[in-house]
Amino acid sequence: MDVIQQIYQRNIDLLNELNIPFNEWQHRPILDFATDEAVAKELGWTGTLSKSLFLKTKGGGYALYLTDKDSRLNAKGIKGLLGKRVSICDNEEMTAKTGCLAGAVCPFTLPTSVPIILDTALLTYDELLYTPGDPAVTIGINIVYLEILLESLENPIYKLPE
Repeated sequence: MDVIQQIYQRNIDLLNELNIPFNEWQHRPILDFATDEAVAKELGWTGTLSKSLFLKTKGGGYALYLTDKDSRLNAKGIKGLLGKRVSICDNEEMTAKTGCLAGAVCPFTLPTSVPIILDTALLTYDELLYTPGDPAVTIGINIVYLEILLESLENPIYKLPE
């Protein structure tokens, strides 16, 4: 089993262990927002497409910012939470650290040393759509399960207010 399939399987196992119901769609690989929007339209998705920005922190270390596809990096807000400046990590370094492809970072299977910053605006939506590591698969969960899912992880979790 390759790394992408291992990430996918860890994600599915986690959802099942937590008894979180989910929808799963297989489709052509999505590695950019234009394809994401086109596939969403073709498949009739009504959930909110998420964006997982893998960040590098000043002085070393990483973090992940989980937000919706239309939001920009809130570097100032994240610095306020982490106490460190952040920048978007380059693709090669991100892949080496997470095993994920650029544009398909799974927010729930990261190394435990990587803090996850949740954009609390996501909690206002009904359904969250995200990649489970495989760019040809999308998972949808009801937003009520997002905090349960995050709390089950060993990663430090921060909430960035709207």
